[in-house]
Amino acid sequence: SDRLYPSIFCHSPYTCSKQTLMAAKKAANELSVLFQIHVAETKNEIHVIQDRGDLSIVQYLDSIGVLDENTLLVHSVWVDDTDIGIVQKTGAKVAHCPESNMKLASGIAPVPKMLEHDIVVGLGTDGCASNNDHDLIAEMDMAAKLHKGALLDPCVMAARTTLKMATIEGAKAIGLGHITGSIEKGKRADIILVGLNKHHVTPMFDPFSTLVYSAKSSDVRMVMVDGNILVEAGELVGQ
Repeated sequence: SDRLYPSIFCHSPYTCSKQTLMAAKKAANELSVLFQIHVAETKNEIHVIQDRGDLSIVQYLDSIGVLDENTLLVHSVWVDDTDIGIVQKTGAKVAHCPESNMKLASGIAPVPKMLEHDIVVGLGTDGCASNNDHDLIAEMDMAAKLHKGALLDPCVMAARTTLKMATIEGAKAIGLGHITGSIEKGKRADIILVGLNKHHVTPMFDPFSTLVYSAKSSDVRMVMVDGNILVEAGELVGQ
């Protein structure tokens, strides 16, 4: 199927040996596919990684050749300025999963600082073991508000920034930014239409704020994938 793009995923540095990580990344490079891995999700993660010496998790992965522009670092909660500099230099991307991090009490990833360093950050949900609904619209609302509260700054994670993380930046993070993620000539017509006839989305003063702070997944009326309508009037009509 031309809708499916395989990748290679190693769960984390603490569940995979150095040899496994290096072999998996080598295979991903040879196949020209994305390599994904959970990174620095919890505070004590660094204490259970063998053979890392005094390196941070990001430094460790960089030292064994895992980080490059085709690597997606999921979570990246417990990273410091040095780590962020390495991620920026290597071109690795980040998947931010705020609801999962909150449910597991893992912490808050320094996403605003990553964005300041021009790191590509996409918005994710993580799996069903740590997130109950996989609702990306709800994830936008949570991401935008979480960082405002954490940094005591109502201007961080603006609605436009957060919406981009759920669309074009998310596509870039998994290496598909040239195919989808934005409505542009030459890209696939992957589009959703969100209804505005419910009380919770009216009145609408700004469409970006409405989508991020007011809309719900149940407001999606139409889903188009590569030009084919799969959902219409909220009902499944294609596959």
